[in-house]
Amino acid sequence: MKYDLLLKGGRLVDPKNGVDKLLDIGIKGGKVEDVGEDLDPSCAMEYFDIRGLVVIPGVIDMHVHVSEWIGGRLGHKMMAQAGVTTAVDLSGPIDGVLAIAKDYGAGLNIACLHYVRPGHTVSSDNPSMEELMQLINKVMEKGALGYKILGGHYPLTPEATARAIEVANKQRAYVAFHAGTKAHGSNIDGFIEAVELAGKNRLHLAHINSYCRGQIMPTLEETQKAIDLLEAHKNIITESYLSPLNGTSSQCSGGVPESAVTRKCLEVGGFEPTEKGFEEAIRAGWALINAERGGVNILLSGEEGVNYWRERNTLGTVSFRVNPGESRYVLATAKRRDTSFVVDAISTDGGGIPRNAIVELGLGLVHWGGMTLAEFVQKASVNPAAILGLSTKGHLAPGADADVTVVDLECCKPYLAIASGKLIMYRGAVVGRSAIIITTEKGRTAVESLGFQPCIVDLEQSGFYKMRVGGC
Repeated sequence: MKYDLLLKGGRLVDPKNGVDKLLDIGIKGGKVEDVGEDLDPSCAMEYFDIRGLVVIPGVIDMHVHVSEWIGGRLGHKMMAQAGVTTAVDLSGPIDGVLAIAKDYGAGLNIACLHYVRPGHTVSSDNPSMEELMQLINKVMEKGALGYKILGGHYPLTPEATARAIEVANKQRAYVAFHAGTKAHGSNIDGFIEAVELAGKNRLHLAHINSYCRGQIMPTLEETQKAIDLLEAHKNIITESYLSPLNGTSSQCSGGVPESAVTRKCLEVGGFEPTEKGFEEAIRAGWALINAERGGVNILLSGEEGVNYWRERNTLGTVSFRVNPGESRYVLATAKRRDTSFVVDAISTDGGGIPRNAIVELGLGLVHWGGMTLAEFVQKASVNPAAILGLSTKGHLAPGADADVTVVDLECCKPYLAIASGKLIMYRGAVVGRSAIIITTEKGRTAVESLGFQPCIVDLEQSGFYKMRVGGC
């Protein structure tokens, strides 16, 4: 057969190649074989009639959680159901991410950044340059692309934070930062500090919308401040998510939540930042506990939520409805003078946290007129592929990786998803298995030794280090 899979009759939207047209796509050996009109279905092992649907390059989520520490084993299934074909776990640990992918993978392409956390991966909140260098090399040899500084949750000193960014840049590793240090929290002041600490170094500042919640100034003033800073500092890579829900650690020790973000969210809801206050917030429905139910993670509150949380000795994930709608909308749609987006990508901070809504809420923005369909694809696939150095993803020309998401534009839902030429989801049913691990040459041996197929990227040649992604 000429094709393994054939998609017939869909509207192909591929902005990188300037395509918006009714076209068929033939897939062979994990690659796009042909794109054209009236491709013969008798030449395909399997074909799908997708008339009335839209075909886009596979959705790439730049910020998810699918490790044993946060997100858990059901995240892969949940992402596949949401139409995602590639995702970056933005905390790890890398060992847990690989273990989950091996046992519970759904066929996606997965990358990981390992966390920097005092008392866990570094000795203190002020690690030396040497200790950080040892950490970055160690985690990359295990398969991670680099590391993420968990500042908002478990902060380092400002000086150590700057060192961690500098070390990653020297090693040409990927580095992300949840803004916040011992000097400033996870808010607009922490965001401003993060830009200053980065200097001229490259940095991925995670979920920009989470620093624009009106904690210091009115929400839209904080949002405009963030936009102005991003326009002035093109070394900063960014993503934002569209869900009103956040996600953070529910673990308590010594009678208080371990995460500074969790404590702040409790205070925002009018509850004491203590374990007792946490329990009251769950009962009241302000704190929503992530729980496994029916093969996916859902959100629990009330006595059921308290019992689930207590049964697990408070270990797990909690969500709070703390993201204002105005900042989510403005940050997702804001553009520079050259018409490129200020915020490079749409993300979810989801995975195992139930808010995998790039397709659902992103297409909602298209209906609202916040962006065109081609612009949605730019933010959901083209830009993330460029940032990660995945030159064969983010488009669907012949020879590209056959990573495809088919969506129903009218109801804003994913219809099917294909990763590396294999069907992983069809009408909500997940059929993919395992994962392809995106890593660097340093991590190839470790990834292969665990039985995974690696996808090797050269970060030095990626959009993270080489160009202003939003204008490419």
